[in-house]
Amino acid sequence: MADLLSIGLSGLSANKTSLAVTGHNITNVNTPGYTRQDSVQATRIPQFSGAGYIGSGTTLVDVRRIYNEFLTTQVRSSTALNSDVSAYLSQISQLDSLLAGNTTGVTPGLQKVFAALQTAAEDPANIPARQLVLSEAEGLAKRFNTIYDRLYEQNAFINKQLSAVKDQVNQLAASIAGYNNAIAVAAANGAQPNDLLDARDEAVRQLSEFIGVTVVPQDDNSYNLFIGSGQPLVVGATASRLEVVPGTADPLRAEVQFVSGNSRQGITSLITGGEMGGLIRYREDVLDESLNAVGRLALSISDQINSQLGQGLDLKGNFGEPLFREINDPLLIGQRSLARVGNSDPSANLNVFIEDTTALTTSDYEVEFINATDYQVRRVSDGQLLGWDNDNDPLTPDSTTFTIGATAGPEADGFSLSIASGTFAAGDRFRVMPTRTAGSDIRADLKNAEELAFAAPLKAETSPGNIGTGVITQPSLITRIDIYDPVAQAGLENSLRTTPPLRVVFTSATDYDVVDISGAVLSSNVIVPGQNNTQQITAGTPPDDFTFEFTISGRPTTGDNFTIAFNTNGVSDNRNALKLTELQSKATIGIDPNFPNTTGASFTDSYGDLVERVGTLTSQARVDGEATGAILKQATDNRDSISAVNLDEEAAKLIQFEQYYQASAQIIQVARSLFDTLINTF
Repeated sequence: MADLLSIGLSGLSANKTSLAVTGHNITNVNTPGYTRQDSVQATRIPQFSGAGYIGSGTTLVDVRRIYNEFLTTQVRSSTALNSDVSAYLSQISQLDSLLAGNTTGVTPGLQKVFAALQTAAEDPANIPARQLVLSEAEGLAKRFNTIYDRLYEQNAFINKQLSAVKDQVNQLAASIAGYNNAIAVAAANGAQPNDLLDARDEAVRQLSEFIGVTVVPQDDNSYNLFIGSGQPLVVGATASRLEVVPGTADPLRAEVQFVSGNSRQGITSLITGGEMGGLIRYREDVLDESLNAVGRLALSISDQINSQLGQGLDLKGNFGEPLFREINDPLLIGQRSLARVGNSDPSANLNVFIEDTTALTTSDYEVEFINATDYQVRRVSDGQLLGWDNDNDPLTPDSTTFTIGATAGPEADGFSLSIASGTFAAGDRFRVMPTRTAGSDIRADLKNAEELAFAAPLKAETSPGNIGTGVITQPSLITRIDIYDPVAQAGLENSLRTTPPLRVVFTSATDYDVVDISGAVLSSNVIVPGQNNTQQITAGTPPDDFTFEFTISGRPTTGDNFTIAFNTNGVSDNRNALKLTELQSKATIGIDPNFPNTTGASFTDSYGDLVERVGTLTSQARVDGEATGAILKQATDNRDSISAVNLDEEAAKLIQFEQYYQASAQIIQVARSLFDTLINTF
């Protein structure tokens, strides 16, 4: 009777545990990361009798997790990838709407400025038309300011979000390290602590939402977690941490450091996956280049329009004043360079002068001193070391070493450097950003509409005594007035005022002389009657001499003459205004100085390229978001199909184990009845 009773009791015990496991599954159906469990039974060791081996009941061997490590790893990696794309997409979608918007984009503002210029060129003496040009220029500058402000806000948001994500990473890393320790202790008796394993796996999955991790299982059931290029975030029961600090090259850009004990390592460029990886990828691949592209366009517009206005005369007969803020304003040149933390002289900095806006790129630059006076410049975007030359072969730089001084040094990529303050030593480094803040710096400074220089400085008049049919075009000034060199500008402007009038005198039907005010012959030339004959003439005294161009057509006769004089009363002259309107389609941005005739883009095309690039990246990010979302869902479904709790299945098990329990109880009842019968017999 004792054997039968023991068998029944073993069944009761085993099925009671199975019922408890099933109930545990049911109550945790909504617990994140829970893996369903199953009880594993085996027969007890049978006992030998004369009739053979007789079974002695059942025993509970294990309570196991229905777990697939491969599927769990897939969920983890898919989570990191999807979070990366989602963070990237949320930021680039905002940028795409900003750049392409009718109320915020640059293109509508540019079109309004040039439409106003075209209207003013049709009636250059019309003050309201001129005033409209000033108003539209101010509106364009504000569009640039708005775009810069929004991009700067995105950068500030990324800094704050990196800090918030860092806190979550550190908290989860410490939690995982705690789970490792608890699991190692609990597993010392040889059994698996299923619920602790589930909790740790869920913590690792949550960590993957914030940063990509590599998980390496250990023999003691613990996990080692690595990030970046192999930095150990969690090793057994020890967790390192991340810190977000101001950047060493740019304090406005937060950087991520890996902290282990007393050592620190910058790992910003090594982080991939998760929300942190997506934010860093967006900042490096899109935000920085967009800021620089917008700034380059702002500099180019300011420079080209200001320079062209400087070639003309306003309604008062004065040479043109800049419409926009000077691109090398003393307040701006020192803001384009940032000293790296740890330089030998904390007060040392560089002045950055924009020399040629057509040659500017959208990259930042790393300046490193090799001694107290010499430095090298490396383009950040491609790592190219810049050089300079003083011969006629720009494809072969004479040197990649520049010498710093109080005045601007050799030009490279459209900018030059000089000492702003302090002293330098070998190893000192600076981050030079020629275009980064220009979107914020652009400003419409001209307030008086009469000061818009729409007229050309020289004019041609035909002598009323001419008897031939010769015609002369209005002269075009070839020499450019350098509005960034006040001394040279003043000298050339004075020369243009005082050197004319010049006379073009025909000594025969085919020959003419250009004579200055003193009667000296500047040039003797020959024409082909009946054709267009273009001639360039140089007048004035070096270094303030100037060259201009005109065309003679028709058939002049001997004695015919023309006068070229300073355009004193050119209030109705629109020649310089027309050149301003031509800037809308002129290639003035991104010109390779080695191949100036084959590259470059106009204002509109340059901004259009930026909008198109951001739009393409946004579209690709949306596709990637849908794809990674589908991959994550599939990986989660695959994992759940094996490990998740199915209420229907568990309900069936409840009924099954209840019947088993009742049957085991019936065995005990039979044993009791037999025992009672036996007792009654005696």
